[in-house]
Amino acid sequence: MTLRLRRHHVLCCVGFRGEGYDDAFRANMSRLVYQQLRTPEGPDQEILITGNADAICAPCPHRVGLGCAEQAKIDRLDNDHGAALGIAAGDKLTWGECLDLVRQKIAPEDLDTICTGCVWLPMGLCKTAVARLKAGDAPPDAPKPE
Repeated sequence: MTLRLRRHHVLCCVGFRGEGYDDAFRANMSRLVYQQLRTPEGPDQEILITGNADAICAPCPHRVGLGCAEQAKIDRLDNDHGAALGIAAGDKLTWGECLDLVRQKIAPEDLDTICTGCVWLPMGLCKTAVARLKAGDAPPDAPKPE
């Protein structure tokens, strides 16, 4: 089954470490990341890049229909991430190809620009994850969903 992801959610999935807006969001994100993407089969997972709400947005408390209560910020994040990664809404690729794009095109310090305004940026989780990915390391263990 194809997983729909917004452009900025590619890096969110790389950097995810079990944090989230609420229990429902954390559980959904954990399921997607730990049971679909960070598995031996994960690199083959088909991804459809979307310009609307995606699998991660489903339980988000900021979701408004197919959009977001903070739509202008989300559009900017998607545009900046899409430009940095070279992806656009409608693109189809695998999770492994997404990871390759991150390895090739993103440096940890790039997040200071493309992730401006993200509440998770100051925690440094995504910068650490991008650095580890570029170095060929696996992400550190994080709580798995029950």
